[in-house]
Amino acid sequence: MMIGTELRRAIDTAAAVLAEAGIDSARCDAEELAAHLAGGDRGRLPMLDPPDEEFFGRYRAFVTERARRVPLQYLTGTADFGPVKLRVGPGVFIPRPETEAMLEWATAQDLSRLPAQPLIVDVCTGSGALALALSRHWPTARVLGIDDSEAALAYARQNSAGSAVELVRADVTAPGVLTELDGHVDLVLANPPYVLDGTELEPEVSQYDPQHAVFGGPDGMTVITAVVGLAGRWLRPGGLFAVEHDDSTSQLTVQLIIGTRLFDDVVARTDLTGRPRSVTARRRGKA
Repeated sequence: MMIGTELRRAIDTAAAVLAEAGIDSARCDAEELAAHLAGGDRGRLPMLDPPDEEFFGRYRAFVTERARRVPLQYLTGTADFGPVKLRVGPGVFIPRPETEAMLEWATAQDLSRLPAQPLIVDVCTGSGALALALSRHWPTARVLGIDDSEAALAYARQNSAGSAVELVRADVTAPGVLTELDGHVDLVLANPPYVLDGTELEPEVSQYDPQHAVFGGPDGMTVITAVVGLAGRWLRPGGLFAVEHDDSTSQLTVQLIIGTRLFDDVVARTDLTGRPRSVTARRRGKA
């Protein structure tokens, strides 16, 4: 794309600075920051009027922050997830492209397998990413987003304002949580904390993402185990389930789900990069 000379030079310099800081997406991030400050998207950069010195001063400050590994989404205040743009910031897990594969699986399900007004639960909803995307796909659905973090739910409330998404503060590892859902849910999806304790992560995650939303115990399975139990309890016969996991725990997750004897059609699935990332299943019994 053809960008004005001065802006192009600033972006080139920013990309070099970010690459030196170890950021793989340096050029993309440099352009995203410029577009954000200009009030548009990357595709409109060639159409910008020549920016003034105030713009370049703010741009250099943002690039400095990004070079310190402050997440791009914290600087822009937004994150894209499937069809939705979400408000994010300190205190909430930033949704990742890996989870979009689980969203694609859910939205590809034959609508005839779900009732006209399905009940859908997004466990560990965080910013509300899955809940809001699913609500847009199924406008007639009742969609619940569950999280135990008030900070995360504050963002989810902003993101879901005006939608049909209902938010519930609850700890899904607590015994007897939300028993009123037992046997009534049509679809459960979960992107729980699943990184193995002690795993070395990139600075954007280790320094900024809420650790409570990242780490899932010594084997990464603490919250996954609780979620599998809830799905077995909440889902009606024939109801559908998907849970995201660490790329090292696919077989553990499959074995856990099969071991309940409550599910069939248990399938290990990969994310958009081909890594094992989620398991889907169907609650046994006649719908």
